[in-house]
Amino acid sequence: MFIEIITPDKKVFAGEAVSASFPGTQGSFQILNNHAPLVSTIGKGPVVVETKDGQKTYTVDGGVVEVLNNKILVLAEAIL
Repeated sequence: MFIEIITPDKKVFAGEAVSASFPGTQGSFQILNNHAPLVSTIGKGPVVVETKDGQKTYTVDGGVVEVLNNKILVLAEAIL
């Protein structure tokens, strides 16, 4: 699946991922390949992207995540 992490200033990450974990406002959650469509708010905390090359962690200051057709779009307020 493809994931993009974007802030108002720049594109932080774009690439293929095996899984992604998010700090949801109602609790953390994980997205895997072929996940059902989803739109959710995310709170302050770590967004963990697992790629074939390893794990990348970005600490976000809130935002929104959209999942549709194996594409994840993260609109983050800021990266801390």
